[in-house]
Amino acid sequence: MNLEEYFSRIQYKGAAENSDYQTLKDIFKQHIKTVPFESLSVQCGEAIDLALEVIYNKIVRKRRGGWCCEQNHLLFWVLKTMGYEVTMHGGSVYLPLQKIYSTYMAHLLLKVVVDGQAYIVDGCFGAYYQIWEPLELISGKDQPQVPATFHLTDIDGVWHFDQIRRKQYVVDQSFSNADLLHKDEYKKVYCFTLQERTIEDFLDINNLLQTSPDSIFRKKSVCTLQLADGVRCLYGWNYTEVTYNHKDNMDLVEFRTIKDEEVETVLREKCNLILEKKFVPVYTSGVYLL
Repeated sequence: MNLEEYFSRIQYKGAAENSDYQTLKDIFKQHIKTVPFESLSVQCGEAIDLALEVIYNKIVRKRRGGWCCEQNHLLFWVLKTMGYEVTMHGGSVYLPLQKIYSTYMAHLLLKVVVDGQAYIVDGCFGAYYQIWEPLELISGKDQPQVPATFHLTDIDGVWHFDQIRRKQYVVDQSFSNADLLHKDEYKKVYCFTLQERTIEDFLDINNLLQTSPDSIFRKKSVCTLQLADGVRCLYGWNYTEVTYNHKDNMDLVEFRTIKDEEVETVLREKCNLILEKKFVPVYTSGVYLL
């Protein structure tokens, strides 16, 4: 493993010896715009292994994506190797249908300290929940970014990560119940603590997300990639492109349903993703617990 190969993968052409905020922001932006958030290994019959060398080979050399335990583990190694002060932390994801946070630690995120200021670095939540820049670890401050305005709130040592969204203009109203649509301006995303974690703390949830019938990633195949001005998403057979702030403080949302024979082309041309094994999309609506 080496940084130069990773930088080539994310198309980062800046300095490798710096460990300042601007470098952190530049690397982070390149990462989220070249490495898709995807769970397609589940539908391909591939085990998701959290060993760093395995993740590196998958994302860097095979040019795949991954979910949070994979991508943020890789980012942890990159930033640590570059000399950043970085730690792993665990979060509980908000379950909108149940209107509660998960009772288990289901999300891996990073804290990075630069010049005395702490930032949350999370390179893998996907879709329009994805931050595009590190978030200052400051309670009660609105932090506007291209996808949305993000907000962190510290409540008795538990940090809540929320977002305030723009309205959406949907081209095809027949997709009114699709995943990428929302009715509420304010969205709870996840909560976390600053207790330091290691990758071993995520082995059990990583296994459950692959094997449990209650896992969202067993119910839905997911692939999303951030763009210069929006995001592309493939949920099952539903392909979506969102253009942020298209006009009048409103996001443009365009949907279409793809056929089985189109899946490989969409993944390759829209998500820069080529799979080695046979992939069959999955989309099952309903309540999920993981």
